[in-house]
Amino acid sequence: MRPLVYRRAASLAEAERLLAEHPAATLLAGGMTLIPTLKLRLARPSHVVDIARLAELRGIDGKDGRLTVGAATTHAEVAGAVAVRRAIPALAELAAGIGDPQVRNAGTLGGSVANNDPAADYPAAVLALDATIETNRRTIPAAEFLVGMFATALAPGEIVLRVGFAMPERAAYRKFAHPASGYAMAGVFVAEHRDGVRVAVTGAGPGAFRWREAEAALAKRFNAGSLAGLEPDASGLNADIHASAEYRANLAGVMARRAVAAIQ
Repeated sequence: MRPLVYRRAASLAEAERLLAEHPAATLLAGGMTLIPTLKLRLARPSHVVDIARLAELRGIDGKDGRLTVGAATTHAEVAGAVAVRRAIPALAELAAGIGDPQVRNAGTLGGSVANNDPAADYPAAVLALDATIETNRRTIPAAEFLVGMFATALAPGEIVLRVGFAMPERAAYRKFAHPASGYAMAGVFVAEHRDGVRVAVTGAGPGAFRWREAEAALAKRFNAGSLAGLEPDASGLNADIHASAEYRANLAGVMARRAVAAIQ
């Protein structure tokens, strides 16, 4: 790694000031993505601003039909929080299946959402649960926040503070995990809300996406059988040494049916 300056921010205001003073600075929460990219020299920031311990980024609260989770909340905390398990059990289950214990105890919700890894689990949840991402400047709907592979709507100096999830009537997440990394080769989050069904796929394409055909099928009849033979269009999906696009399309179909079966 090239030399860099590490600073632990004592407050959100200090973090904002450091980012403004050092345009080439980057934020550090859990570091589950940042540290590997630094080692590979894929990222070369001048400063690393640690925000993992900021009180402004903590807390879990459920009210008025929405569950709000602070950006610095770790995956393990999401998985174990009584408030999450009561409001959206599927979200707690998703968090419990991320990586391994080391990753779950260091990685954060905000870091995962801000990184928008195409194989991460949380992007499927923010889409299926009609989430809003609150930053130090604005509130962004999930559909506008996730804009592409490792890309979001965040502007320079913008910091994710918390994520607000709509509480569904019922929901489930199922994924086919890579055996080494735990990342989703295909993961599907199905959520039934009062105003309709949302189905979001992660791991299969260059970014998480809503699977509209599956939503339409489930809107007619919420049953795993409604998805029989249905797969996302493979032409836009990922193909690599682990799986072809066609295989990922098939996996997405299987995971969707498993998710629906889990909540019927």
